[in-house]
Amino acid sequence: MLGIDVSKATLACAYLDRTTERFHWERSVPNTAAGVRELLQATPVDVPWILEPTGPYSLPVVQQARAAGRIVLLAPPRQAKHYLGTLQTRAKTDRLDARGLACFAATRPKAEALRPYPVKSASVEHLDQLLAARRGITAALTSLQQRSIALPHAAATLQAAVAGLQAQRQELDQQIAKLAGDREQFPHVTRLRQVSGIGPVIAAAVAARLTSHTFGTADQFIAYIGLDVRVRRSGRRVGQCGLTKQGDAELRRLFYLAAQANTRCKSSPFKEQYQRELAKGLARPAALNAVARKLARVCWSLVKYGADYDPDQVHTPAPGKGRQWKGD
Repeated sequence: MLGIDVSKATLACAYLDRTTERFHWERSVPNTAAGVRELLQATPVDVPWILEPTGPYSLPVVQQARAAGRIVLLAPPRQAKHYLGTLQTRAKTDRLDARGLACFAATRPKAEALRPYPVKSASVEHLDQLLAARRGITAALTSLQQRSIALPHAAATLQAAVAGLQAQRQELDQQIAKLAGDREQFPHVTRLRQVSGIGPVIAAAVAARLTSHTFGTADQFIAYIGLDVRVRRSGRRVGQCGLTKQGDAELRRLFYLAAQANTRCKSSPFKEQYQRELAKGLARPAALNAVARKLARVCWSLVKYGADYDPDQVHTPAPGKGRQWKGD
């Protein structure tokens, strides 16, 4: 196993021999094409590389290694972090992290084998960058709108900035809709938009995630966006339950907005579920999160099985079924 701790400037590497369970060598090379070529020459062809996702810093490494016929595996950030924390609590360096990643991959049982490092297509990367730009503009808009209320003497200037950002967001929405409307690149967007509450931006974001990532079950997708429920129980102590809020926060926010829009639709099959969650004593946000979780399941199923949306097929559990939890 070749564990690689990726940073902007360097690649800290540790080569672990799984047979002898010893490190053959450790080194640091520049995070450049020349540095990756040095690793290719020093590492046997059949040795997998293991990396954590670090966005634009790790992607060139993965692409160059794959082009050379190497196996590149993804270290799930949360699991790898917990594992690295058990190895060394008094120090954290790139060298120790590289050793830890190699050990982490080597100790995984076959049933929990690491997945290949996902590489987005050019169209998905283009769409993701547009969505990221939109997210930044939306955050800036929210901040300026709040400041315009708190700073009435500067409200006129702030409102002009708000108007400019709104125009830019509208332009981005048009670009997103145009790119996501390419049925050859994103065949699932039209299918996702059949669901009440799923608009063009949300459909594009969901399609991009489900296209660039592989989720074997709907539960994996729900956990990825942090809509799964955390349970805290030990002995006689029963703690409150709530969302894990791990993973893609933006996609979680979009599904929450979709749940709000869905429950306002006249023909929504989720209204009954929403009312049932409220009847259990859940707060409105918690009930909407339950609907958002169900919407995520439906979207995953539509993409997984290539089926058209049929509101009559949306499963509604019998009264009294399912877990009760307190959301935020």
